[in-house]
Amino acid sequence: MLVLRQARLGSRGQTADLTIDHGLVTAITPAKSTDVPRDATTVDLEGRTVLPAMWDAHAHLVQWATSRRRIDLTKARSAADAVALVLAAVDGRAGGEIISGFGFRDGIWPDQPHQDLLQAALPDRPIALLSNDLHTVWLSPAALEVVGANEHETGILREQDCLRAVAALPQAPVETLDQWVAEAATAAAARGVAGIIDFEFADNLTDWPRRLAQHRIDVRIQATVYPAWLEHAIAAGHRTGDRLHDLLEVGPLKLFVDGSLNTRTAYCARPYPGLEGDAANGLLELPPDELVTSMRRAVENGLQPAVHAIGDLANRIALDAFEQVGCTGRIEHAQLVDVSDVHRFARPGLAVGVQPAHAPDDRDVADKYWAGRTERAFPYADLLRAGATLELGSDAPVAPLDPWDGIASAITRTDDDRPAWHPEQALELPDALAAASRGRRELEIGQPADVMILDDDPADLVPEDLRKIEVFGTLLAGRWTHGNPTG
Repeated sequence: MLVLRQARLGSRGQTADLTIDHGLVTAITPAKSTDVPRDATTVDLEGRTVLPAMWDAHAHLVQWATSRRRIDLTKARSAADAVALVLAAVDGRAGGEIISGFGFRDGIWPDQPHQDLLQAALPDRPIALLSNDLHTVWLSPAALEVVGANEHETGILREQDCLRAVAALPQAPVETLDQWVAEAATAAAARGVAGIIDFEFADNLTDWPRRLAQHRIDVRIQATVYPAWLEHAIAAGHRTGDRLHDLLEVGPLKLFVDGSLNTRTAYCARPYPGLEGDAANGLLELPPDELVTSMRRAVENGLQPAVHAIGDLANRIALDAFEQVGCTGRIEHAQLVDVSDVHRFARPGLAVGVQPAHAPDDRDVADKYWAGRTERAFPYADLLRAGATLELGSDAPVAPLDPWDGIASAITRTDDDRPAWHPEQALELPDALAAASRGRRELEIGQPADVMILDDDPADLVPEDLRKIEVFGTLLAGRWTHGNPTG
């Protein structure tokens, strides 16, 4: 039994004592008003703020864990810049290993990435550079040979070709990757995270039981299924929500309607400036009839669909499919939404997984390619007013796996010294906190004791300081995953 004494329950809340036993919140009593059982451990929080711990509703954990060890290309302002960053980072590195970089955004570059640039800089070296949105990989000729794409003209692989190429690249040994993932989960717990929906493109229902058997994992996991492993999941009888371990649930089936904004493959009603032909409006990954068929196959076997939709046409197609199939599930991203479709996101049982850090990150590329429509981009306030269920995530490594970064972006619509970008779509702090905690606004008796303890009340901080807020401690089912003041 653990008793948190003098805990301020919720932002601007009252001070009380919180009792945790067998992984649950079992009592909430006036501060220091009752005797504590002799066998209880007590921690005096001295008025610190206690809130429900948070979830990252969309992350790619292997990619996030790996990206922390890749060459950082986020500051590259051109293809030439990116090559220069690679050259600076590989000085002295052994010649045979894959050179990996992450984070470039070529949507507004003045020049074009190409395999020849990498070959000229580092002849015959295998180089794989992954874009910030995970939808593009830039490969050197030697790396193209590694993934079996020797004849590719440019070395720029997008969407499904990108996913397959990244999966085919040599990785660290499984034992090493699992250790990195466990460390990344612990780092997330240090920011108040108690759970993550893992959208890694992998056999997650095989990988996560192995990790949990061999490592301490400090968050709950919902492990998604991709179409490549769908039949295996069905044959095993896995259904969304099934518990495979105290910390592991079967998640949804991930389906793609379109691509991404940075790659100009988000499927939109208007063509992208400078593009012509079939690709001018983006990429339709799953036509409506195929999407409906895939969703029905999943639902008939107990798996909820999670549908990736970024462009306005993609979101309309996703909404139409949910109405046609008549199921619950998720729409991931919803970055550009037609005004006439906003109310449709309030469908019962539909969650909208959004990533607020993407709004300030993508404002420049959106202003360029979605000019005249950006009042409908990342429309979080409109969706919330319409009754949609928002869940915040990072899409890590696209943005850092830190919910406070997303919350700050959600309420400020900026992350630098520029004015807020479409501030009319900003969320209020209480709504952002709830969306980052899967709807939990306060701690209640009987709930799992997934709790974060903050040195400051978020409501007392100016928005830009939220990104630096100190997390005093995090509890997962009553177990300290960060901070443990009891030793």
